[in-house]
Amino acid sequence: MSIGEKLRLVIVTPERTLFDEPVSALRFPLYDGDIGVLPGRLPLIGRLGSGELKVTAASGEQSFFIDGGFAQVQGSVISLLTHRALPAKDLSVAEAEKQLASADAKVAKGDVEVTAKLADQQRARRMLAVAKRSR
Repeated sequence: MSIGEKLRLVIVTPERTLFDEPVSALRFPLYDGDIGVLPGRLPLIGRLGSGELKVTAASGEQSFFIDGGFAQVQGSVISLLTHRALPAKDLSVAEAEKQLASADAKVAKGDVEVTAKLADQQRARRMLAVAKRSR
C-alpha cells in the first residue's frame, strides 16, 4: 500500500455499524495509550481504552467518544469493535459532568469497588474532555 492510498474505518457497536467510510488518518485510545494510523501501517490487534477517536476523512475531521473494546488493523481496513461510540457533537458537557459527579460520589469498599470507581471516574473525565473540545 502506498502512502497516498485511503484507509477504511469500520466502527461497530453492539447495536449497529456506526461508521464505515474511507479515511486518510485516525487516532484512537488503546488501553495503554493513544495510537495513530496512517496508510501502510503494519497489522495490529489491540485493546481499546476510553477516549477520543479522531478521524480525518474527505468530509473533514470527525471525533467520537469510544469506550473500550478491540481494534484490528489489517491491510487498509481498521475495525474498531467497541462497547460504546458516540459522535462528539452529540455529547453533552452537562451530562458528562453529571456522570463524573456520580462516579466521584460512589463509596468504594474493597479493591474491586475502588478499581471500578477509578475506571468510572477516568471514563467520565475523558468523556467530559471530548465534550468540551467538540464545542
